[in-house]
Amino acid sequence: MRIPWAQSLTTLVAVALGVTATGVAPASAASNTPLRVMPLGDSITWGVGSSTGNGYRAPLWNRLAADGHPLDFVGTVRNGSMSDPDNEGHSGYRIDQIAALADASLTRYRPNVVTLHIGTNDLQGASEADSAIARLRSLVNQITADVPDATVLVASLVVSTSSSKERFRGTCNQATRRIVSDAQAAGKRVAFVDMSSLTAADLADPLHPNDAGYQKMADAFHRGVQSADSAGWLKNPAPAPARVQSGIAGKCMDVNGANSADGTAVQTWSCGDGANQVWQPYNGGYRNPASGRCLDVPGSSTADGTQLVLWDCNGGSNQKWTTLTTG
Repeated sequence: MRIPWAQSLTTLVAVALGVTATGVAPASAASNTPLRVMPLGDSITWGVGSSTGNGYRAPLWNRLAADGHPLDFVGTVRNGSMSDPDNEGHSGYRIDQIAALADASLTRYRPNVVTLHIGTNDLQGASEADSAIARLRSLVNQITADVPDATVLVASLVVSTSSSKERFRGTCNQATRRIVSDAQAAGKRVAFVDMSSLTAADLADPLHPNDAGYQKMADAFHRGVQSADSAGWLKNPAPAPARVQSGIAGKCMDVNGANSADGTAVQTWSCGDGANQVWQPYNGGYRNPASGRCLDVPGSSTADGTQLVLWDCNGGSNQKWTTLTTG
């Protein structure tokens, strides 16, 4: 039976915390939906403290594979002994540093699941903690704008034995719940994943989990994916960006001069390898990931010969395109 949207949100929040309305964790959804997962964050995502360098990623992979999901972990860096070590974990990074690289990575790989643990490096003082909360809210909005069909699992920060960071961790985790709740209220597929099961005994050093701690993180993220599946949130990964080739041999759709400004002309040009010829299906149209803008008919003009342009993606009918098969 299909769960109504509002009910599915409530169910997902409860299950991400490890319980349902009756206090019982759900059985595995055993879905075969392909998952393109981007582990996103700092050194904990990278896997510092684990004996293999895999962190939570390898046990999460094993759990999801056992459920029946075809899997592809994605990201620009690789670490660990696992067969698919791709991830977007960057040691020492703060939230703003992750935000600076997120657009390019998300639009390149188009994950349908993002596992996010970030913020520990931001906890340097009260003022920094307050700004970290604002930066996290902005980052969640950024991720959901880049990959609007993806499920975003936002983890609470794991325990540490650093007194300076522990002083602010609880406040940040409470704020994270509010950020997730607000995103859900806006209809976004964002869920809170509770990492409070980790204790100081699960740490390899003051900040990083050991293997047992990473297993607990994997279990929590796994419950989040299962809950998203039960709520109907998991969608097949979007097609990877590619060139759009004309029926005229050797000609591709091209952004003039590789510019990114609204109103930049879109034209045919000899096919090459430039980012200005890379397009991805997006909200019923085509988006150029390098510019973050969509293929647009200016003013919704219906006149023959209207110059197509790049424009801020807005979902309008003048940015919708349908492929027609001929012959």
